[in-house]
Amino acid sequence: MKKLSWQFWLAMFLIVLSILLYSLHYVIFLDPHHIFIYMLGDLAFLPIEVLLVTVIVHRLLSQREKRAMLEKLNMVIESFFSEVGTGLLRYFIKYDPEIDKIRKQLMVNAAWSDSDFMAAKAAIRQTDHGILCPKMKLRGIKEYLEERRDFLLRLLENPNLLEHESFTDTLWAVFHLIEELLQREDLEAVCDKDLDHLRGDMNRAYSTLTSQWLDYMMHLKNSYPYLFSLAARMNPFDPEASPEITK
Repeated sequence: MKKLSWQFWLAMFLIVLSILLYSLHYVIFLDPHHIFIYMLGDLAFLPIEVLLVTVIVHRLLSQREKRAMLEKLNMVIESFFSEVGTGLLRYFIKYDPEIDKIRKQLMVNAAWSDSDFMAAKAAIRQTDHGILCPKMKLRGIKEYLEERRDFLLRLLENPNLLEHESFTDTLWAVFHLIEELLQREDLEAVCDKDLDHLRGDMNRAYSTLTSQWLDYMMHLKNSYPYLFSLAARMNPFDPEASPEITK
């Protein structure tokens, strides 16, 4: 026989207590008329109480919990760019022959507003650019990502990432690129068709990583100006990026 939960026994206790209190009211005042008036009034208010508690209050608490969780996820995203993302973007930029077409749109600074970030993301989507990494340079990207594979695996184990779909897509694109590179022992011996396939994987990771970087920078600017200051000075799209404040 299935054991009854404590919620069941609590519900039964409250119902019995209510019956006893109504009975006590009747014994003392001998007035069933007022008992049924107040009972009906309480029942009439019950749907509104359910609305207030289960819909409005619950929704407010859920939104608060979701904001707190997203704030923690933003910390995860920050560690991702510190450990992997920014360095990987520098690799990709180095082999993007059309980088000058988008560089100006990505020179993030403290004067940017949310609309500037949105405009930059739109410009990236409209720009036709891709990576033309030669065979002999694939080894460098492979070694860079292989050293950070365990870190990325730990990020993917975080169940809360499902709440941040765009970042999850970025992680999967980067992780897929790692797996493709690790499956090939001699990257300099790959055929042209296979090289095109690897470039396609790199372009996918490059595109989603750039978009995610803009979201990350916008979050830093709005929430953590001191972190944004360093991140802007270390902008991977700026060929003169430096941690030193020169201006």
